[in-house]
Amino acid sequence: MNSDRLIVFDTTLRDGEQSPGASMTKDEKVRIAKQLERLRVDVIEAGFAAASPGDFEAVRAVAESVKDSTVCSLARATTSDIDAAGKAVAPAARGRIHTFIATSPIHMEKKLRMNPDQVVEAAIAAVRHALSFTDDVEFSAEDAVRSDIDFLVRVFGEVIKAGATTINVPDTVGYSVPGQWGERMRQLIERTPGADRVVWSTHCHNDLGMAVANSLSAVLNGARQVECTINGLGERAGNASLEEIVMAVKTRRDVFACDSNIDTTQIVPSSRLVSQITGYPVQPNKAVVGANAFAHESGIHQDGVLKHRETYEIMRAEDVGWSANRIVLGKLSGRNAFRQRLEELGVAPSSEQALNEAFSRFKELADRKSEIFDEDLQAIVAGEAGPSSERYKLISMSQSSEMGEKPVSRVVFSIGGEEVRVESEGNGPVDATVKAIEKEAKSGAELLLFSVNAITTGTESQGEVTMRLQKAGRVVNGVGADPDIVVASAIAYLNALNRLSTAPKANPQQP
Repeated sequence: MNSDRLIVFDTTLRDGEQSPGASMTKDEKVRIAKQLERLRVDVIEAGFAAASPGDFEAVRAVAESVKDSTVCSLARATTSDIDAAGKAVAPAARGRIHTFIATSPIHMEKKLRMNPDQVVEAAIAAVRHALSFTDDVEFSAEDAVRSDIDFLVRVFGEVIKAGATTINVPDTVGYSVPGQWGERMRQLIERTPGADRVVWSTHCHNDLGMAVANSLSAVLNGARQVECTINGLGERAGNASLEEIVMAVKTRRDVFACDSNIDTTQIVPSSRLVSQITGYPVQPNKAVVGANAFAHESGIHQDGVLKHRETYEIMRAEDVGWSANRIVLGKLSGRNAFRQRLEELGVAPSSEQALNEAFSRFKELADRKSEIFDEDLQAIVAGEAGPSSERYKLISMSQSSEMGEKPVSRVVFSIGGEEVRVESEGNGPVDATVKAIEKEAKSGAELLLFSVNAITTGTESQGEVTMRLQKAGRVVNGVGADPDIVVASAIAYLNALNRLSTAPKANPQQP
């Protein structure tokens, strides 16, 4: 193992999509995976192949599309899960199976209903079976933070002997603190037989807001793989943020005796693509990728930066990709230039028909917006990355609103190919539009979130709208983009209805 190299294991496509409403389609996963490859992520955890036929197909599609990164599938320590994972990653240039079993007393007793000896036997059997598919096998001890350290040493020693090549120590419930977590990692590496033959990894959740700090503490104490997600996406409070870990290690080389292979100029494009596809906006004060990350409001700060950038900036904005916000195309640009720029951005549609549809949307946008940015192009492509068979589709709409009068929205959309025309009043144009759609859709869904963000700067910017709906305990996100935020809202709402109309995916246990 190269002790100077930090392996970046991205689990946006697996753990990240556990965020409420962030579930992705196969095409969306492939689009993000290609961007992660441009980012030079070492390992892409593409999903949980055994969770559902859709998950299996998504993992396999990523394995077929990605050439430079290792493609990984998660699997419980069962034969059926490992079989599914092995078959799903088979087309990959480099495939990995990531198998796990819980090791904490509460999980073993209450969830698995297994004694410690049975857990050790299951872990050994899982690793051996995974090796029949690939020589790259990762083993995780779920809920390691609440596991007995002597038992962890025993389990890890046995799976290393069985042939595991990466050992992951996850803080499944986000319970740890940096000093404690670093010390646990140090002790595990010192005490586990064969520790020098494997890569040690950590996977931290952010329930107490310390996922990045815990991960970095593990790196300081010998971990050389970090499991993380773009924008810190993930279930509950999320996971460790890839962008924060990478830039912390890069910026503080005086502290961390390692560095990653990440192309940091692709960080912001990756962040925006994931945000657009999942419908999870990035908060303005988010480190590295937030809109305010390199903004200086204070006069003292502004003066200092103007005189010498390093007075208040420890990173350059262009080093993480902020310089990508430039004019790239206009209304006179042709189809080949459009295709080439999408390929450069890593978001080219997978078929000629999809490309033609995206180019048509680009031309429509260029007639309404004089300057087209990379972010606009990503939004155009993300807009067609919804369910492959759309039950609901916007055809046209109009709305009227004036002070002292109730806004009225008139919407024409199709339901299963049949065109319907509806009209409704509301407290505002968006409310009227949603009520009009619901007159015919009759979904009965509850609107949990309505969010509007500007994709680029200026009043001509497209508005990106996220609608989060809940029905029968299921949560989905719909995203729409348009210079008219009422139109974007209609697109987002219909997109969310399309996601509700698809079969829900399974949600197995995980690290």
